[in-house]
Amino acid sequence: MTPQAFIKKWHNNELKERSASHSHFIDLCNLLGIEDPTTADGKGDWFTFEKGASKTSGGDGWADVWRKDCFAWEYKGKRANLDKAFDQLLQYAFALENPPLLIVSDMNVIRIHTNWTNTVQKVHTIPLDALIDAANRDLLRDAFLDPEKFKPTKTRQFVTEQAAQNFANMAQRLRLRGHDPQEVAHFVNRLVFCMFAEDVGLLPGKMFEDMIKISRPKPETFADNAKQLFKAMSKKGGKVGFTQIEWFNGGLFDNSDVLPLEWEDLDDLIRAAALDWSDIDPSILGTLFERGLDPAKRSQLGAHYTDRDKIMQIVNPVIVEPLMAEWAVVRAQIEALIEAAPKATKIKLLSPKEKTAVTRALDKAEKLHLGFIERLKAFRALDPSISRQKERRDTRRCRIHVQVPARNQSG
Repeated sequence: MTPQAFIKKWHNNELKERSASHSHFIDLCNLLGIEDPTTADGKGDWFTFEKGASKTSGGDGWADVWRKDCFAWEYKGKRANLDKAFDQLLQYAFALENPPLLIVSDMNVIRIHTNWTNTVQKVHTIPLDALIDAANRDLLRDAFLDPEKFKPTKTRQFVTEQAAQNFANMAQRLRLRGHDPQEVAHFVNRLVFCMFAEDVGLLPGKMFEDMIKISRPKPETFADNAKQLFKAMSKKGGKVGFTQIEWFNGGLFDNSDVLPLEWEDLDDLIRAAALDWSDIDPSILGTLFERGLDPAKRSQLGAHYTDRDKIMQIVNPVIVEPLMAEWAVVRAQIEALIEAAPKATKIKLLSPKEKTAVTRALDKAEKLHLGFIERLKAFRALDPSISRQKERRDTRRCRIHVQVPARNQSG
């Protein structure tokens, strides 16, 4: 199939996703000179349509196309929301062996998201008309044959350290001006949180970044501008001008206190705000807070932090794997209860006695399910780096992500 024929065919096609997706993908394979899933892998072991996958949120689903060690691909109808398609793929990724690329398409656009651990995510967007360009076809072909070419060189750790250093510079200057270490640490964490909140849409538009840039010519205006924002974030129904601001509870914005900043501080904030905060590790919050409190560690601010992979080297064998083993036992008990319960068929209805047995089985399964949830909620881990005195008064909770099925699926 020529690029011109492919573009013409799919420009004029208004079929729904279910009717068009397989045909579109087969045409795309023909365009790229690659065997389609049915031809390449008759058993569906490494390249297939409709690859079954368990969602991380529970339940089962299907990736529209899967190619082992290359990609998972999700289609949507024309002009559909591709962000939702991508979110759907993220839920399948673990069950699909974490492919390096997650690809979504509405047949007018193909969007390739990189999915390597601890790297900054990159997105490559190829509109339908752009397939006339051989470079774009080569890019798509690489997704099938050489996905390593998409691997970003910049890691999450590198970007996080960049952000941490920007805040470290500012925090050191604030301390040298005589501000209390506790106030500096609290203020810095507010600013860091605002950058996370802005990039995930909790703060509208680029409100926080724009506020910093607007304040740069007259640094003394930053305090008044930030105070308005913090005040709005601290109460339900807050506003900045005509813009509605969500309420942020939890104590971080329990008041609207702001430390005065100078032009050097605002320059560091502008550089930090320019980063993509969805790629920054949230552990930066604890690192900056701890080191901001300790005068002896001022020179270390932002210099290093414990990245997620190193943390998981300890957390996985010590916490996650034992809990997952516990869950495997509980899940097997739940599934056995449901499997043994009487079942209705098209030609056989359940008797009252059988209905009672089903209810009892489901109740027992639900108790097992809720019991494990309570086990997770009550789980605590002590941080070995804090003092024994602090351990006694400040036990820290670990959040463990475990796939627990809902009652209407498997218990």
